[in-house]
Amino acid sequence: MSSRPHPLSGVAAVAGIGATEFSKNSGRSELRLACEAVLAAVADAGLKPSDVDGMVTFTADSSSEIHIARNTGIGELTFFSRVGHGGGAACGTLQQAAMAVATGVAEVVVCYRAFNERSGERYGLGQADRPMDTSADRAAYSWMTPFGLATPAQWVAVFARRYMHEYGATSEDFGRVAVVDRRHAATNPAAWFYQRPITLEEHQASRWIAEPLRLLDCCQETDGGQALVVVSAERARDLPHPPAVIRAAAQGSGADQHMMTSYYRPTISGIPEMGLVGRQLYGQSGLGPGDMDAAILYDHFTPLVLPQLEELGFCGRGEARDFVADGHLELGGRLPFNTHGGQLGEAYLHGMNGVAEAVRLVRGTSVNQPEGVSHVMVTAGTGVPTSGLVLGADG
Repeated sequence: MSSRPHPLSGVAAVAGIGATEFSKNSGRSELRLACEAVLAAVADAGLKPSDVDGMVTFTADSSSEIHIARNTGIGELTFFSRVGHGGGAACGTLQQAAMAVATGVAEVVVCYRAFNERSGERYGLGQADRPMDTSADRAAYSWMTPFGLATPAQWVAVFARRYMHEYGATSEDFGRVAVVDRRHAATNPAAWFYQRPITLEEHQASRWIAEPLRLLDCCQETDGGQALVVVSAERARDLPHPPAVIRAAAQGSGADQHMMTSYYRPTISGIPEMGLVGRQLYGQSGLGPGDMDAAILYDHFTPLVLPQLEELGFCGRGEARDFVADGHLELGGRLPFNTHGGQLGEAYLHGMNGVAEAVRLVRGTSVNQPEGVSHVMVTAGTGVPTSGLVLGADG
């Protein structure tokens, strides 16, 4: 690795986090959810809405920057950006914010995501009864949907089955991820599954969704909003909370990349776009897998957690099932994982609530706080063009 510091590493920090409650029926508009989350994050940072001059969200978000700005008291914006590809955008929003701060394009950037994904449009249903569009994405999906590959669970099932074939993984190996998530959610009052842990036996008894995925392998669809405030690391030191410094931020789209259906590569038992993200994160930060004290890994479906551990260098190819079974993801393990309960246990906010949990881990305020957390690995959606972060303590 180069000894010269990367121009993005350590320049910006997360200074504020805010969220609505996570529910199955919010009873209010997605715009209101977004505004509530943004105002909460700005207040957490010790700032005023009028201090905000930049905003970043997902292309999938229905609430535009201008409507949030008008409804929250945010004034002029010098930077606004949207990152594509669904949950793969989560950490990418922070990368955009960090680049804006590092280059002086904006000084206070809010990253947000808000949706009624349970009471409104449910992503897990696939196309369902929604009208077809005529985009290039839809044309690509036309090679899948006529053959019964119509929902995210079905798309992921293909990868999961191949991973099982190549490495001998079982449904129980996937289930252990869900058990850890739910154990951590059970002690998190903000989690949908607060006080509701599961056993591996309960996982194995849950019904099939798309073999080899069971119900408890799949994240729960959620209504809610989450926002984060990014400022310069220097400015963050004068704000109320310890800065969560952005040591690295990266995006990755692999060769022959599809949206959750990259079936035409030489092998489909890995996630090459996540490997690309990991190499950038380690290169930017000058850190390695051994320097990570905790991990927030995108867990919309449990089978894709295992190859993430491998792509990011926490274990070798095919070894993730043993890594998990040996207890390394537990609070006292080598790599405490999804201490908020993840998207299976806390909420499915396209990964933004996971970024917020990484901030709490750096601050030392997680409800499941491991000892001695200096660096946290965070990943965004898998199966799609994706992104990642390394957040670290100041100093």
